Amino acid sequence: VQLVESGGGLVQTGGSLRLSCKASENIPDIIGMGWGRQTPGTQRELVAQFTRGSRLFYADSVKGRFTITRNNARDTLFLQMDNLKPEDTGVYYCNWHQRVGDSVVDYWGRGTQVTVSS
Repeated sequence: VQLVESGGGLVQTGGSLRLSCKASENIPDIIGMGWGRQTPGTQRELVAQFTRGSRLFYADSVKGRFTITRNNARDTLFLQMDNLKPEDTGVYYCNWHQRVGDSVVDYWGRGTQVTVSS
């Protein structure tokens, strides 16, 4: 199974981008779907996530600016990013969690670069 992100690019401060993440095949028993990002020299951080029960999580740094959604089939995840800031620059990864028995399997995409110019 592969997760493939798209939609990254170069945008000016205040601009918008919409990221997409699609699975190469159906993944059953998904218990979490989210987006993380990583900038050079920093650890990967969780930006937004659907958790069990469709609860939403947003990092404080993106609240009110980013919106995570998914399609009804739950095979595509989106991240609408508005009012982008230079500090949003980084590689954005989608990350899905699958329950397999008593364990959880993590899937990661290869990432898509987002660059916000000042």
